[in-house]
Amino acid sequence: MKTFVAKPGEFEQKWHLIDAQGQVLGRLASEIATILRGKNKPIYTPHVDTGDYVVVVNAADVRLTGNKLKDKIYYHYTGYAGGIKEINAADLLEKNPTELINTAVKGMLPKNKLGRKMLQKLKIYAGSEHGHKAQQPEARELQG
Repeated sequence: MKTFVAKPGEFEQKWHLIDAQGQVLGRLASEIATILRGKNKPIYTPHVDTGDYVVVVNAADVRLTGNKLKDKIYYHYTGYAGGIKEINAADLLEKNPTELINTAVKGMLPKNKLGRKMLQKLKIYAGSEHGHKAQQPEARELQG
């Protein structure tokens, strides 16, 4: 018996629509990362991008459990001396809710060229409207 190895172009990549309203951030991000990597498919191959596209709507309505809204701090470095910036989760959710989900998913993907390519297949929208109706994304219910 031989091991099956998926090759680029041999498989179809679908579009999934996920509603983030009322979902817990970490559980939502892990489900999205699984779909982006293709680990939910029987043809999963670690070194090939077998994952699907994901459209996330209502990102502004995502939930964080416990005291994370005020206690969790996101950092980024501007590149200048003393240029470390910080923002807590509540302010980031208000200012740029798509960045909250993007950061969580990015941390769950591989840190290489393949992971960056997978992250490009993630489309996040703060509201309920999205511009991917032509791709006919299928609505997906999250487990749990």
